[in-house]
Amino acid sequence: MQKLTINAIIDKINNAEVFEAVADDYSFTIKIAAYVPYICTAIHDGHQFRKDLWENCKHTEYERWFEEDPETYTMIAHQPITIKGNDSRFEYDLNRSPDKAIYEDAWGKQLWHKPLTKAAKEKSLAKHKAFYSVIHALVKKTEALFGLAVVYDMHSYNWRRWDREVPTFNLGTAKIDNARFGNDVALWREMLASIKLPNNIKNTACINDVFKGNGYLLQFVAENFKNSLVLATEVKKIYCEELSAINYPEVVSAIADSLQELLPKHAESVLRNHTKQIN
Repeated sequence: MQKLTINAIIDKINNAEVFEAVADDYSFTIKIAAYVPYICTAIHDGHQFRKDLWENCKHTEYERWFEEDPETYTMIAHQPITIKGNDSRFEYDLNRSPDKAIYEDAWGKQLWHKPLTKAAKEKSLAKHKAFYSVIHALVKKTEALFGLAVVYDMHSYNWRRWDREVPTFNLGTAKIDNARFGNDVALWREMLASIKLPNNIKNTACINDVFKGNGYLLQFVAENFKNSLVLATEVKKIYCEELSAINYPEVVSAIADSLQELLPKHAESVLRNHTKQIN
């Protein structure tokens, strides 16, 4: 893995180079092992938290971990094109627009003892901006090569908050063109529902049940690229004990193995449905 500037990463994408790199500020990692029509992201997996923010933050490390999406990158790590956010969403949230990316409060609790300075906010927002410049370059290149890009935007959610049964997988589709991509969404839901999980874990997959797909990554791609599709895919935290921060690697592995088979099949189906060029 290389350490590269944002401009160097974008240059490599524009030149269709294969590479694996960490941004020179360590805010995210990107891997392109081959150019394919789909991209996998885990933008809330990160747990890094700038040291100059520690003393000012009211949330404990566990509280931050609880609201992050641990192991979502592990689930997609073997895919050809992956991007992982390394920084905690408590510093800046990549799934929120720049004007809302820095929390004042988080899940009912004030985040900071003292309001952040303008300089502290700008440092975080610069990383948010840089990340999306890379996303823009990558989706643009993928569309140029294949006519379309499918972005599988992986997240997880805390199911113990809910007082009803909630699905193992949830797809949020509020901001996508459902008239155009509805059949592709339905197929992805069907594929997710087919995943076999260990430990007798029941698997269900629903659309817009717990989250509606209002995240900024989906919005950004939809607004900038009319021929691409973002599938905001949430997995219930059945792969860990969220109250004690224990991960279940056998469950994570089962999901990863299934996605390794299902993701290219689904992406090929989307490409076949919407373009004449299949690579």
